[in-house]
Amino acid sequence: MAKITVKIDGLKELDRALGQLPKATAKAALRRVLVEGGELIASAARRRAPVDEHYLYESIDVSTKLTTRQRSLHRKEGGQAFQEMFVGSNNPADIQQEFGNERHGPQPFMRPAWDSTKDAALERITLLLWTEIEKSAARVASKAARGK
Repeated sequence: MAKITVKIDGLKELDRALGQLPKATAKAALRRVLVEGGELIASAARRRAPVDEHYLYESIDVSTKLTTRQRSLHRKEGGQAFQEMFVGSNNPADIQQEFGNERHGPQPFMRPAWDSTKDAALERITLLLWTEIEKSAARVASKAARGK
């Protein structure tokens, strides 16, 4: 499978705001937001996945977890960012459906899902991240005020 990397420029204010939070708090906020954004893509992929093929549509998920093989390939390709989220399926049939094989032609569902929802997902991530940063900063301030 081809790796798709997305880099968003112009979000320096978000990065600075995240940097003001404790590392664990910032990672948790990012994780919540990335799950929300990733779910847009996963929902679109589920709608496009062949329903009668190996329960593929049920295995499409948003997660930080990769299979052992995926982790190995991911490390070889450049490691890990501060927080990452993956959208897709761990079902071995997904590659066969997406790209085809000697018995049937391709039935793409992940790439069309990405193509049709990437802008909305990235917009949602940007908007939700501000909200999460504000909530997290308020929690950190409240906790500091209580002396914890």
